[in-house]
Amino acid sequence: MADLRDIGLSEYEAKAYRALLRTGPATAKELSEESGVPMGRVYDVLGSIESQHLVRSQAASRPKKYVAVEPETALDRLLEDRKRELREKADQYETVVDDLTRELDEPKAPEDGFWTAAVGPDAALDLLLERIDAASDSVVLVSGTPASGWELDDVSGRVFGRLEAAVDRGVDVSVLLSEDLARSIPDEVNERYAEVLADEPDYEVRVGESIDGNVTIVDGAEVCLEVSNPVQPGEAFATIDLQDTQFATDVHAAFEESWTDATTLG
Repeated sequence: MADLRDIGLSEYEAKAYRALLRTGPATAKELSEESGVPMGRVYDVLGSIESQHLVRSQAASRPKKYVAVEPETALDRLLEDRKRELREKADQYETVVDDLTRELDEPKAPEDGFWTAAVGPDAALDLLLERIDAASDSVVLVSGTPASGWELDDVSGRVFGRLEAAVDRGVDVSVLLSEDLARSIPDEVNERYAEVLADEPDYEVRVGESIDGNVTIVDGAEVCLEVSNPVQPGEAFATIDLQDTQFATDVHAAFEESWTDATTLG
């Protein structure tokens, strides 16, 4: 059940406001008796909810009387206050992140042979996007038909966004797609590519034959492999991220053969 405390009021503030709705105009003493808020606290509580524009006071009367603002108006004001606080908190967090981004060192590169994996479609995609974000020199992305565990509209847009950001920071990006996948990419993604990146010298998309599976090479030393579900081969099971320079070199050599035979996406 919803409670006024859920939207920012203290227990005493909530009791005082509800009591004023029941009593109509009331003095602090009357409100204390009706609400159960101790007399020693009631003036502070009334001052607080009055500052939040939830009650109005009749200062000319002796003793002073208070009346509740209508619930719809009061709740709108509380909601706006909470939204403002959240925006301010979000701004504070962004500032902290900006400061820490400049302060924290990049992690030391793992030794060759180190690998990690993310299991499940969502986690697998998150790992792929993370590694694209980590690229500092180059990204080579080879993609056939996406696994059925991923929604093409969502995935293609998110991957494109990360590749766009990579180009913005000076990373060379090469994308090799199967013919089937190239035909399936949503129009809005193709339009965004044509508008934003088609003329970028560090970004190129080609379409080739016999492209199967999904492989991404990061900085020539790291390979992300999509693993299909062994029980349901059309469904993504995991992404394996392997740090191995020699393996990455071998995979890149195979990519170059297909890349040479592929045609530029028009």
